[in-house]
Amino acid sequence: MDVFEIHKRKTGKIEVNSTVEVNDRETLSNIYTPNVGKICMEIKDKPETVRDYTMAGKMIAVISDGTAVLGFGDIGPAAALPVMEGKCVIFKEFAGLNAFPLCLSEKDPEEIIKTVKRLAVNFAAINLEDISAPRCFEIESRLNDELDIPIVHDDQHGTAIVTLAALMGAIKLTGKEKVKIVVSGAGAAGNAITKLLVAAKDEISIGDIGIYDSKGLVASDRSDLDKYKMELAKITGQEKTKSIKEGMVGADIFIGVSVANAIDIEMVKSMNENSIVFAMANPTPEIMPDEAIRGGALIVATGRSDIPNQINNALAYPGVFKGLLEMKANKITTEMKLLAAKAIYEYNLNQLSNVQLLPSILDKKVPGIIAQALQRK
Repeated sequence: MDVFEIHKRKTGKIEVNSTVEVNDRETLSNIYTPNVGKICMEIKDKPETVRDYTMAGKMIAVISDGTAVLGFGDIGPAAALPVMEGKCVIFKEFAGLNAFPLCLSEKDPEEIIKTVKRLAVNFAAINLEDISAPRCFEIESRLNDELDIPIVHDDQHGTAIVTLAALMGAIKLTGKEKVKIVVSGAGAAGNAITKLLVAAKDEISIGDIGIYDSKGLVASDRSDLDKYKMELAKITGQEKTKSIKEGMVGADIFIGVSVANAIDIEMVKSMNENSIVFAMANPTPEIMPDEAIRGGALIVATGRSDIPNQINNALAYPGVFKGLLEMKANKITTEMKLLAAKAIYEYNLNQLSNVQLLPSILDKKVPGIIAQALQRK
């Protein structure tokens, strides 16, 4: 069945099913009027019980404004809906979680924040998706501060978790220490990856880490940085900007979450021996794997499913949300992200190789492993 038929045959990929069979008047009275009024009044008197008696205890909202969809960019909320539906299917199929897509015809961060806050009473958690940077940082931060349910921008945190898990495997295979890391792309994913790597000092040994945007190294001597990039310059300790070509010299690890063809063979050749290249731009990576290998890379990963070593946030987010809901957590923390990454890495150790840094994205044991790891917090 081709992609158009999959989407068209049932008018989309999700539907709502009842958890109760209505075969008699008593059941009808209990689920609706008049007896449902008893539940209404219980919730009125004890608002927290809404999560015991309604979908607000288990339903995830997948929310997007369609401004950063896949590799297409700002294609709008309607065109984003197939992706959000797909995410809801993955939640259900891999973690048994219920999720509903909500694509918003709104780009103003303040209005998006207001809208999500108005909707939040219906949900147990919010998955922000495909919202462009830097707007996504403000939206996520504000919602985290102002709501009492987990808010996760998966393009940031899911990607960071899986990248760290893969990197832990690659470093174990190469035996590298005090690594020099180049991150290409200072948007949502690059920002979160850099922050999580800096926080992972007990898992990986970093000698130097720098994040690059289209103008070069994000460093404190630049006058064009917004507050989010200024923070990145501070936490990476970078004071003097330079080009990514200069930064690649002597690097051990390249992590790309930017654009197609951002680096070339010569730049890979300038890296240290047995280099690690994660070129995750989709659908066309920063450098194609065969070129990276010709340049001397020992381990290469991409975001694509048709090439070994796919690094995709779908490996992480079903388990992360499963754990958050089972814990009845109201926030996701850096410690939780580190636990999730370590759980993925340790689960794959018996299969770890240069072409299998991570478990298969189709391995349905992974969400449970991650959920259990989060509860060890």
